[in-house]
Amino acid sequence: MQINAYAKINLGLDITGRRSDGYHDLKMIMQTIDLHDVITIHAIPEVNGSEEEGNILVTCSDSSLPVDGRNLAFRAAKLLFSEFSITDSLEIDIIKNIPVAAGLGGGSADAAAVLKGVNEFFGLGLSDGELMERGAELGADIPFLINGGTAMAQGIGEILEPLGAPLGLTAIVAVPDIMVSTKEVYEEFDRKEFMGVHPDIDHLKAAIEMDDIGCIPEFLGNVLESVTIPRYPVIDRIKEIMMSNGAAGALMSGSGPSVFGLFVDDASVERVYNCLEESQITDRIYLTGFYNG
Repeated sequence: MQINAYAKINLGLDITGRRSDGYHDLKMIMQTIDLHDVITIHAIPEVNGSEEEGNILVTCSDSSLPVDGRNLAFRAAKLLFSEFSITDSLEIDIIKNIPVAAGLGGGSADAAAVLKGVNEFFGLGLSDGELMERGAELGADIPFLINGGTAMAQGIGEILEPLGAPLGLTAIVAVPDIMVSTKEVYEEFDRKEFMGVHPDIDHLKAAIEMDDIGCIPEFLGNVLESVTIPRYPVIDRIKEIMMSNGAAGALMSGSGPSVFGLFVDDASVERVYNCLEESQITDRIYLTGFYNG
């Protein structure tokens, strides 16, 4: 079985509080994009009558990633294997296209795809809602990535409200050659007093619901830029190149360092893409679109 695991961008990301369990209360609007990893799962049936839980083997095209219990895809399979006492063994092969530690949810996307794949492959009968509950145990983005599309997410990311897909917007995602620790970004956000303007998630939501592609870029916002951009000014430079060459809006995704630009015309897309290539300040550039299934 082969499953695509789609990356996400944060059209809006606000932190509204800190919980007693250490997690943050969030208010976000997330969007899946066409950029995706490819997950292949293959089961090896248990033929000797053993009642022991089956083995899980993960392989990955990116040799820098762990393939043991530190890998979210492994942990997703393990969660269902343990709960349902699956005795067959499972091979999971991951072809990585989503850059690692880039704020695009690559590991979470892989885990979401594995949860869906194992559920279908072994006929476990779990609903999407039940998969989301289990995904929340592994990571805040996973419940959203079970279905993807466009959604408002609150709580730690597990309270989801699907929104209509914005039409007519093209995206460029630019990734500088740096890796950002999400944990460290949130820790620094907690240490410093945020003095900036919180993004207007409600107006962004309204613009999406009205499919107002002129207003959607105006309400993009991410409070974590206040932490990551001072550490890595190249992020701001990428945003400047995008905006000065015709992007309708530009924003860092998640905790960074990826930056996406939104466009309403093809000429600006080509101009920004070429300017980013010429600048040589990015490691990878992706021309992509919104993915809504």
